[in-house]
This record gives sequence, structure tokens and C-alpha cells, in this order.
Amino acid sequence: MSFIKCCTSVRSASDHQNLTNNDNNRKSSSKKKTCHRSSAKYGANSESLPSSVTADTVKIFLGEHPEFLDSYIQQNVNSNTIEQWMSKKPQKSSQVQQQRKTSASTHSPPPPPLRPSSSSSMPLVSAQKKIVSSSTTKVPLSTNTDAITISPSELFSQKISSTTTKSMSKLAELTDQRRLLHELTDEVNQNVTKAQILFELCKSIASTVSADGFNLYLVDESGISLRLFTPENDDEQAACFVPIPISMGHCIAGYVAWAKETIRINNIAMLDMTKYPDGLYIKDDKVTTVMAHPIANASGTLLGVVEFYRIDSTIPFSDEDVEELLKCVNELFTQTYYELYHSMTRERRLNDFLLAVTKSIFQELVSMDTVMLKIMSYAKKLVNADRASLFMVDSRTKELYARIFDIGREEHDILDSAAMSDKDGQKCSSNDERACIRFPMDKGIAGYVATTGKTLNIIDAYSDNRFNRDIDQKTGYKTKTLLCMPIMIQGNVIGVVQMINKKNGHFTKSDEESFETFAVYCGLALHHASLYDRIRRSEQKCKVALEVLSYHASCTDEEYERMKTYTLPDNIPNIERFEYSPWDVVNDMKPLYVVYMFLDLANMDPLNANRFDSECLMRFILTVRKNYRNVPYHNWSHAFSVAHAIYTVIKQTKHQFSPHDCIALFVACLCHDLDHRGKTNAFMVKSASTLASIYTTSTMERHHFNQTVTILQTESHNIFKHFSSKEYRQMLDEIRHCILATDLALFFENRPKLERIVNNNEFDWNNKEHFRRLQSLSMTSADLCAMYKPWHIQQNIVSVIMDEFWEEGDEEKRKGIQPQSLMDRSLAHELPKNQVNFMKSICIPCYSLIARVLPEAMPMLSGAKSNLQQWQDLAGEKQQVTHTNLAALSSGSSTDDTSDSSRTPPANNTCQPASS
Repeated sequence: MSFIKCCTSVRSASDHQNLTNNDNNRKSSSKKKTCHRSSAKYGANSESLPSSVTADTVKIFLGEHPEFLDSYIQQNVNSNTIEQWMSKKPQKSSQVQQQRKTSASTHSPPPPPLRPSSSSSMPLVSAQKKIVSSSTTKVPLSTNTDAITISPSELFSQKISSTTTKSMSKLAELTDQRRLLHELTDEVNQNVTKAQILFELCKSIASTVSADGFNLYLVDESGISLRLFTPENDDEQAACFVPIPISMGHCIAGYVAWAKETIRINNIAMLDMTKYPDGLYIKDDKVTTVMAHPIANASGTLLGVVEFYRIDSTIPFSDEDVEELLKCVNELFTQTYYELYHSMTRERRLNDFLLAVTKSIFQELVSMDTVMLKIMSYAKKLVNADRASLFMVDSRTKELYARIFDIGREEHDILDSAAMSDKDGQKCSSNDERACIRFPMDKGIAGYVATTGKTLNIIDAYSDNRFNRDIDQKTGYKTKTLLCMPIMIQGNVIGVVQMINKKNGHFTKSDEESFETFAVYCGLALHHASLYDRIRRSEQKCKVALEVLSYHASCTDEEYERMKTYTLPDNIPNIERFEYSPWDVVNDMKPLYVVYMFLDLANMDPLNANRFDSECLMRFILTVRKNYRNVPYHNWSHAFSVAHAIYTVIKQTKHQFSPHDCIALFVACLCHDLDHRGKTNAFMVKSASTLASIYTTSTMERHHFNQTVTILQTESHNIFKHFSSKEYRQMLDEIRHCILATDLALFFENRPKLERIVNNNEFDWNNKEHFRRLQSLSMTSADLCAMYKPWHIQQNIVSVIMDEFWEEGDEEKRKGIQPQSLMDRSLAHELPKNQVNFMKSICIPCYSLIARVLPEAMPMLSGAKSNLQQWQDLAGEKQQVTHTNLAALSSGSSTDDTSDSSRTPPANNTCQPASS
């Protein structure tokens, strides 16, 4: 019903009151006249008001129907009016109490009380109902003040004022609360720990509920006790001096954490001894009333407990205070979580974006142009720019240049030649002779950023003196806003990216931060793309060089045709004997002898009859010969002698090598020193050669194997082309193992292990480990074949070996390196002694062991022992050997067909290995 009808319905009650109370009747009549005058003044509608409606009757009605006032204000009064009312509302209780104290001291009448005294523990609403129900009520202010008599009309005024204030508060305080919560949220978001967030929350709530202070307790890691939090001790893991158990029967905080319910204590002196006999954890005799509340997150997990208290106050916490507490907690947590979620979502999207960028850029490192296009494309998406440009730094010319320029056609914007002219209209060229924009590093905004390494965020490009308008004039594009950032790698600027014209406003600080992270990936991508570009160019150059070298390193057609004129012998006398001297074979006939021995071994298996092409085999052998360098000892003659040595072992002994094993051993011996430079592994490492940087162990042996594979992969040189893939891989694996076994450093590891196997009578041909160790020992025996040849051959071969060793020593001296005694030409007179040590420590143990596994190889051991005796005789007679003879021995002429000698020094390090 309307406001007028409501007022009319209470007319009888007001008339009755006017008849019984003359004083009040006169007052009402006077007020009614005033009301009529006011109505006439402010509007014609006032004339319709019933004459019996007075201010008192309206107050009485509103006092009995507060819900009507709430509804009317909410539906008919706008927020601006409410805010005006709020600015004029009575002072807060604390200010009223202060006025009361002042009035009492000056004997002036105190104002009416706003809250019940400490003698009543009832809530505020209950106290107000009692006040309204009595006609005249005495409300004690304190034990030292007199009671104050309040008339019914004043009581109604109090009630109406209270109701109106509540109604307006429910509407208007939302603005204050939201403003407070927004400010608190901003402050909380700057804190990083859970304790700090909760502390700021409690501080704001304490102000809202007019608390004098609060205590914040946090659940510790165990989950069974609490700890007191203070700003001075901001450590969430800190333990309390006295743990606060989460249970009843202790303090208030422990009980609230246990029960997970809000507790209000109106009189701290009257505690429930069964629930919280200890009261407050922090003792304070001045605390009179407490409100404790559990703090839990959205999932219900208890985070802590907060206690709000008032000091020396007779006003307890009310239901409204509890509502305010819950409202603040819920809304603040909602806003805080929203802000955190929003921030995390933004970070996650940026991380997802950067991950996509990284995958896209690094998976397609095909060229610098591709990487540049992708960087510009992603940069535009990142900051919502209209266009982007990327300039690279040319440190040599101190210029910035760009081959790729974004002209609004997505990722297909290679610079048009018409637009690629410089300031003077002259076309520029980069290192790869492609059209580009090129200008000095100290020109324009990009030049400033490249020079200083600083970021520029320009809202109005044309108002900045550093902006270069030449590009806009040439392209017809208008630049408004600019975000220009350096791309750096290892502290140096390698490029500059410009984002041009943000589509929705100007570039923000957030754009700068996002692109700063993106720029790190740009720098890495450009750096790796540049390295990849160099590697790709070097790879192409290497391919060209390899093609040229393979042509010149391969045998010529003339060499092959000349070799075809020779007839392959059906039988070569004594070639299978251990005493046979391969150095007596003339150089041109050695390839033919290799073909003979190879086919002889291949024919051990009838299946190999047609698997080896004669032309391919001959070209392979001739190319192998061509790839041995002209050094004193490790040359083609040495390779031929080692291949012959393994051939005699295979032909003379009762072994269990398969035909494929025999071919692998023979090919490995023939190729085991390919491209040898006449220097040992030790020299390659000490001189920091390129090969030593590529192969850290068995340097020369690994190079020999790689050369073998290179020859096999050359067109018309693959002698295993008719093998299956599996057989081919197995053949290469065995060849690799055998070539690496020629490193005498591996011999010192292999021989003792094989010797233990033989001593225990455990050698088994079917055991792969045993078989591989015997293969290695066979390769060493063949490599040292000169050590068991007749004495006159032995002397000549050792002379050639020393020529190569002394050349290495001479070069070490030129490099400032002191050579070992075996390499030192000035110590040539110690040769017999060194040879004795070498044969005792390496040759004799090697041949003794292989003779135990393959008894038919005994001639190798016998020949080595015979030569050892000769060297011992020379060592014993060295006092009688003239310097002339030693000089003749050291300067002995070497022929092209020289023998192999030992490749390493004795185990006691008196001689350096002669091996690669």
C-alpha cells in the first residue's frame, strides 16, 4: 500500500493519543500546521494529505513498521541522496562515548546510548526492542552516571533513525566496502606470502568491525597445531615457543580451529572452562570482548584463526559484525583469487605463446630469412601491432640492414627492389647480394636503440626528433606509435625489432615486459640461425672440396687400364710363408698381389664366387694405394706388408675365422694406416692438430677408419655392394674394430685379459668377447710383422722407422717441445737398447700369446726371439761400435718399399710408440 494509505490507517490511534494527552495534542496540532505549511510550499500534491497525519503519527507508524521504510527507501531513493544522508549521519560510537565523557565532566546531559551496557550480554537488536516496548526507560550509562529519561517520541526517533541508518547502510556501505576491498586487494597482491595476505585481510576487517586489535594464528606444517604470526617474524615455517594444539580444552584459538566455527565472547571474565579455559593465547587483562573466526580456503582447508578484541569496552561484537566479517572474508578471497587467477592465466598464455614461438622458430632453422619472418609475425601477434620490422646489426660496417620488411602481407614480405633504396635512392646490397635497407647505426629510432641497447616506447612518432620519416615517405605508410626493442645475445645487440601502430591504442608497459621476454628467444633464434647459416655454407663448401678431393684421390682410368694389362697369376710361390718378404715385390705389382690374396680368401666360401666385382675391387685397391702419403714408414708398402702378414696367419693356422671374418681382417690391415701423416698420436695431441680436436682417443686410427668408409662410399669403389644391409653393417663393424686395435695403447689393455682367459683354458671361439680379443691380438701381430722377419730385413725396416721418428722429434724441437729419447736424433746411439726393451715388452709377449691360441703361428715367435738376440748383442757391444757406424745406421737410405716396425715404446716408457 502507498505511504498515504499507511499513514491514514493509523489515524484512529493518533486521535486517541491526542485526546488523552493535552500537551502532546497541542504539540501535534502545532506540528501539523507546520506540516501543512511545508506541504503547500513544496508542492500541490501536499494538499491531498489527510489533515490528521502529523509528524508524531508518521514516527509511530514507521517505528512499528520498519520493514516498510526499508522497502520504500530501496525503491524510491537514489544512491546520491543516500550518500548525502550518510554524510550527515550521527558520529560513530567511539566519538559519542567521548562526547559522553566530556558531558559528564561538565555536568551536561549525556547523549542517548547507542549500545547496551556491559551488564547486558544481549545483542544490540534485542536491546533496541526492549527500549521500544517501554514507554519510559532508564538506560544506565555507567556505574557513576544517573539514568536518563527518554520520551516515547524520542524513542521513536531513535528507532526510526536506527532503522533508516541500517537501510541506508545496506545500500550505501557497499560502495565503501568495495572501495576498501579494491584497495586491500591491490595491497595484498603486492605481498607474496600466504601469511602476509591473511594479515592484511585481518587488518582491514579489524577496522571494519571497530576492533581495537587482532591476533592471527596460522596452521603449521603438521596440521595439528597453530603458531602466532607477527609482521616482525614473517616466517611461515617458524615454530611457536609453545605450540597451540588444535583441540578443545585449551585456548580460544585452538578451539575455533578445532570446531571451525565463529565464537563471540561478550565478557572475557566468563569463559566456558570445558571449551577454552586458557582464554586468549596472548594474555591481556584489558581485553573485555572477543570474536574469533576460522580462516579456510575455497576447498575448506583450514589456514588459520583470527581473534578480534576490544579493550575496556562494554560493547560486545554483534551479529552485524559477524556478517561484516564473513562478507569481507568471502569477497576479499574472491577478488584476490580472481586477480591471482587472472595474473596466472595471463602468464600461462604468454608461456604457451613463447613455447609455440620456440618450437616454430627452432624447428625450422633453414635460413635467416625464415627466422626473421617468423619473429616479425609472432611479434605482431604478441603486442597486437599492425606491422613489424627487424633490422640486423652489421658490426663490420656499423650499420643496420633489413632484407625482410613487413608491408602488411603477412609472412610473404620479401623486400621489393623498388622499396629497397636508401636515403639517396641508391640500392644497397648485403653480404649475400640481396636487396636490403641499410642505414647507419646512429640514425633513427632503430639506430638509437641499437647503439644504446635501451627500449623506446613512443606514443607519437612524428613528435620524436629521432624518428626517421624516410621509410614512411617511400612506402606511404603513416607511423603513429612505436615500440622498439633491442635483441641481444651475450650482452651484445645483434638486432632491433620495431612494432608499429598498436591496433587498440598505444603500447603499454605490459607490452614492453612481454616482448622483453620474447626478445630473449628472438636473440637465441637469430644467433642459432646465423650459426646454422654459416654451418650450412661451410657444409656446402666441404661437399665441393670433398668432390674435388675424391676425384683427385681416386684412381684414374689410366691407372685402372694399365693394371688390367697385367695377368693375375695362378700361384705366387712362398707367399703363404711367414719368412716371405713383401718388401721385395715391386710397387706396380703390389695391387695385383693384393687382388690375388683377397680373392684367395674370398673363395674360401663358394657363395662369394660372384659377390665381388673385379673392376670394383681393382679400383678400390688402387684408390687405397693412392691415399697413402709418401712418408718414410707408414706408407703403401707398410700397408701391403701388414695385409700379407694377416694373410699368412689365416692360411697357415688352424683358426675358426669365417670367410667374412677373414675378409674383414684383410681389408682392415690393408686400410689400417690410410692417410697417415708420419706422426704419432701423442704428437697430434701435443701440437693441437685438427684431427686431435675431432677424435679425442685413438686419433689416427679413427681417422684411418673414416678414410676407409669414404673410399667405400665413393662411386664404383664399394667392394661390398652385393652384400645385404645387415652383412654390410657387420662387415664395417668388424673392420672398425680391427683398425682401432692397431693402437698399441689398447694392446696393453687387451693382452692381459686374453692371457688370463688362455691360462684358465677358457678360450672359446664362440664367445664373442674371446673372439674379439683374438682379432685384436692378430691385428697387432700383423702390424708388427717386421719384428719376426729375417735379420737383414729387420735392420732395414728399423732404419726407416727411425727416419720417421727423428723427423717427428726435429719438428717437436722446432715447436719448442722436448721430444722423447726415441725421437731425439742426438740419442741415436741408444737405438739397440731401445729395441731390446721394445721387443721384450711388446713383441715377444704378443707373439707368445698368439702362438698359444694358434700354435701354427710359432714361426712369428721364433723370428722375434732371433731378432731380439741380435739387438741384445748390439746393445752389449755398443762400447765397441764406432760413431761412424751409428751415423751410417741413422742416415741409411730408405726405399719406397720399407717394412713395418713396432709402433710404440716399451712398457717402461724408454721408447715412444711408432704407431699412429
